[in-house]
Amino acid sequence: KKLHHTIQLHPAFFTQNFETYLTEKLYKDVEGTCTGRFGYVIAVLDTNETLEISQGKVIPSVGLAEFEVAYRAIVFKPFKGEVVDGVVSQVNKMGFFADVGPLQVFVSSHLIPQDLKFDPAKNPPCYANNSEDSYAVIEKGTHVRIKIVGTRFDATDIFAIGTIKDDFCGVVTGS
Repeated sequence: KKLHHTIQLHPAFFTQNFETYLTEKLYKDVEGTCTGRFGYVIAVLDTNETLEISQGKVIPSVGLAEFEVAYRAIVFKPFKGEVVDGVVSQVNKMGFFADVGPLQVFVSSHLIPQDLKFDPAKNPPCYANNSEDSYAVIEKGTHVRIKIVGTRFDATDIFAIGTIKDDFCGVVTGS
């Protein structure tokens, strides 16, 4: 995705390699952030030589220079109906949370198959079935495949709800 970011620079950094400082500041400012419009910025793809940096404009009464930087980035914006893989980070009687990269997805107990029951007596608490044909456990650290059924976008965060009742969703086993 092609994005833009405004960077303010103090005159002390107006040296021969101020573009290197602008690049480092861009990485620090935008990588790992989230915008409701574009999603999570995973990584900036451009290097010092390929960034498009505008001419600086001096801000009156402040003395800082403002630069507009155009850059390309890898972004992650989940959408309804998308199937993602995640790792369970928390389990409780209401459901469980799974981390899908920077996104945390909540799977309600109503969106978990009926054969998986919450067992608070286990350490750690988990959802498990005790059928002889297929034994499955969802606990902290379990890899799961989730279908996103809803998303909500804030100015600086994304919230998602998922289900594992769909075909090919649920616990992901190795091999």
